[in-house]
Amino acid sequence: MAKTVFKSTARKGLPTYTEEVAAGELLFREGDLGTEMYILQEGQVEILKNLKGVDEQLAVLEKGDFFGEMSLLEELPRTASARALTDCKVIKINGATFDQMLRSRPEIAVRIMRKLSRRLRQTDQMLKQALGSAEAASAPEIPHEEAAAKAEAPQKLVHLGSGIEFHLAASAETLVGRRDPVTGIQPDIDLTPADSQRSTSRRHAKIYRRAKKYFVCEEIGTMNGTFVNGERVETGVPVEIRPGDEVQFGLVKLAFRE
Repeated sequence: MAKTVFKSTARKGLPTYTEEVAAGELLFREGDLGTEMYILQEGQVEILKNLKGVDEQLAVLEKGDFFGEMSLLEELPRTASARALTDCKVIKINGATFDQMLRSRPEIAVRIMRKLSRRLRQTDQMLKQALGSAEAASAPEIPHEEAAAKAEAPQKLVHLGSGIEFHLAASAETLVGRRDPVTGIQPDIDLTPADSQRSTSRRHAKIYRRAKKYFVCEEIGTMNGTFVNGERVETGVPVEIRPGDEVQFGLVKLAFRE
């Protein structure tokens, strides 16, 4: 059984409930009435959907991911189950705390909107396919360049600590961040191998190519900042980067090279 500990976060004025959940234990089951959402503090949680009597894994969540928000927003039964893959610690949030949290941490609202936007896009694609839309049937779920084309891109970011190379996408835009199992977003450059402290946001920034010039632009809702040669980049304002420049996402420092 989950062990619940009351914890008051006085710094932000938000009361939260921390639960310690053993591996294999269900946090909630599909069909349950949901009145709370969760933020994963430690461990891994899998999201399961019952299909023809078998629980199929939809996603594996890690530290910093949230889940269960749909039932909290809509006051409807859970559409999937959540089970601890490992021993976990989760923050349990009720409706009142959720409202205060959105006011004090707008990046949470941005991630939720992105998640809902993805679901709407998927539903739209399914409807078009059902109506026989050849265009929708042939379109990828999320636009990605082929791995071979990406490897041919001459520009790259090199991690100053380990030497890991991250090649820019062959397209005109490269999304930099970390894989997000909540929204299903896979960035073109996933900094997870170089970001042991998870200091970069899921959608941290984009690098744009315009003619022969390159620009970095920080995404809305990004935490821990973006820096070019030590100077903080303002959110939403493109800043030109040149070969040899140091570009920092959160705590991850990289060199922009050709």
